[in-house]
Amino acid sequence: MVGHFQEFEDEYLETMYEFHEESPGAMVKTGDLAKRLRVSPASATEMVQRLSKRGFVSYTPYKGVMLTDEGLEHGRRMKRRHRLAEVMLERLPFDGNAHATACRLEHAIDDDLEVALSRWLGHPTTDPSGRPIPPATGQVAERLAVHAPPTHRLAEDLAEGEGGLIVAVTASSALESLGLALGARLERTADGISVNGAQVLLSEALLSSMVVDVSA
Repeated sequence: MVGHFQEFEDEYLETMYEFHEESPGAMVKTGDLAKRLRVSPASATEMVQRLSKRGFVSYTPYKGVMLTDEGLEHGRRMKRRHRLAEVMLERLPFDGNAHATACRLEHAIDDDLEVALSRWLGHPTTDPSGRPIPPATGQVAERLAVHAPPTHRLAEDLAEGEGGLIVAVTASSALESLGLALGARLERTADGISVNGAQVLLSEALLSSMVVDVSA
């Protein structure tokens, strides 16, 4: 329940950030927020009150709600991760609903994966629809600026003796056909590539589609 509640909070703050993009500094009516989120006005008001107690929004009954600095930062981060996910999905042979899938993926992207995705995608500035991707902030921005060694790396970039857990893969069908799964331990050895201790034959093209957490 806690996880679902957190994701719902994320959705509210991300949607509030959308309103901020449209009219920076403007108060948002809870009715408009409810309509965009497709929830009842009562549900929107209840969540806004909770977010207000946590310091993410400033709420004035009968007038509206506005993001605080903390809420603005959180909403911007979620929107950035959502749009990075959409760019990633556009580059895949993906036939599903990119927006809905990106909504699910954004909650699983942490700072390490955000850094890895940004580098892997070539630091995109717009999503597939041409909307701006908010710039990175905080530690993510610092790591991207100084090129700090990421904990998430493409499998093709691993040197001999390096390895980690597979945390993302674009060629999912190819991965499944080999009987592999997310969370498997991949390592580059003198003899090639091993997964969970067993030598496997993986092309460089497939390795270039895998993101590995080398800190795990």
